[in-house]
Amino acid sequence: MADPTGFLKHDRRKHPYRPVNERLKDWKQVMSRFKGTLINQQASRCMDCGIPFCHQGCPLGNLIPEWNDLVRENNWELALDRLHATNNFPEFTGTLCPAPCEGSCVLGINDSAVSIKSIELEIIDRGFEEGRIVPKPPKSESGKKVAIIGSGPAGLAGAQQLRRAGHEVTVFERDDRIGGLLRYGIPEFKMEKNVLDRRLKQLSEEGIVFVENANIGVKIPITTLQKEYDAILLAGGATQSRDLPVPGREHEGVHLAMDFLSQQNRICEGEDPSESFLSAHGKDVIIIGGGDTGADCLGTAHRQGARSVTNLEILERPPEERLLDNPWPQWPRIYRVASAHEEGGERKFSVSTKRFISNNNNQLEALEIADVRVVKDGETTRFEEVANSTRRLPCQLALLAMGFTGPDTSGPIKELGLDLTESESVKTGSDWMTSVEGIFAAGDIRRGQSLIVWAIAEGRSAASSIDKYLNGVGNLPSPL
Repeated sequence: MADPTGFLKHDRRKHPYRPVNERLKDWKQVMSRFKGTLINQQASRCMDCGIPFCHQGCPLGNLIPEWNDLVRENNWELALDRLHATNNFPEFTGTLCPAPCEGSCVLGINDSAVSIKSIELEIIDRGFEEGRIVPKPPKSESGKKVAIIGSGPAGLAGAQQLRRAGHEVTVFERDDRIGGLLRYGIPEFKMEKNVLDRRLKQLSEEGIVFVENANIGVKIPITTLQKEYDAILLAGGATQSRDLPVPGREHEGVHLAMDFLSQQNRICEGEDPSESFLSAHGKDVIIIGGGDTGADCLGTAHRQGARSVTNLEILERPPEERLLDNPWPQWPRIYRVASAHEEGGERKFSVSTKRFISNNNNQLEALEIADVRVVKDGETTRFEEVANSTRRLPCQLALLAMGFTGPDTSGPIKELGLDLTESESVKTGSDWMTSVEGIFAAGDIRRGQSLIVWAIAEGRSAASSIDKYLNGVGNLPSPL
């Protein structure tokens, strides 16, 4: 029985972070750990609601009240079991997920939500530290073979589920290291890659085969895989970055955010900087796009020694608290401060980039921006430039961090002639199968740019359908 008055005894505590002046000097994880019994107290704030809306907010259907109360009672082993029952990789979600579960927490109606994400992370960290997370290979083999294209969270979740069902699983990754955006898109200070590597070690020991530098549809025809495997899961993500086609886009110094982030991640992996290395050192950096990718660029630019960093966002500054048209348990559209924002830089809202300006050598030297306001015309919304608001900002490095438009439709998608949605994502049926027999899809390649928790949920659900397709009877859980 949960403590029904725990939230009255203890206030929500913000997850502890390393001091800014310390963490800016390295690339290590910015978060630290709760000390003593503070995490148990935070868990006791969960009252185990009769209708736990945190389940509604979590695509994985995590058993949140159960493991919250187990942490309150200091039963870490059973808490880990309940956490892993629905989530293959709590260390990824506990670090990177924006926690829609907390947005749906019943306590959030008139108080601060339970620190679900922090509790989840503490459970999994202790599990690794105490050696409780071990390989779990299948007890018997099915004789079926599955190929998974893409080694991000959706592909890895699908791989582990299918392997534990007894299928032979091979994961193909077009990059030189396994992990997808977890490897090269997420900065080291946000998630150290040893966190990814320790989980990949478990998956390998369970019998999953990983193949790097395998660009399916380019280096290896997908028709080859169709002959060798009984089913194929496409989990390549939504990798096409949204560009900004304004005058001056071609100037030297204007780059996509992912190009900037991946180069630094390679250096953190031990590689030497290339001649084309995009460094923010000593430069005025402007990041266009105010989401998570923009914050990742912000923290990276700080650590590289940027002279100044400005983050531009075309939308209005969100309110501090929910507005009436954004009631609980919807995701709260409020002003948020990431760890990178705490480290410095300036944020500008309601501004639009008009053009990039270069010097005589085609090197970027400034951005021309203008203020904008939202104009609603019936059911349509547009941005209107504010008169006499045009101005210039000095800039030698501009990073485009405006999200992703969808998957790369060349390669397997084009080769197979798959049906696509209106947004050019891969179209599937309710069984996660594409328009081609035996080809399934999960994650951002199917639903478009989304959260890591959705990727894992989709990978698990697709694995359940593939298992049923191969065996006739599905033995794997499906959260979606």
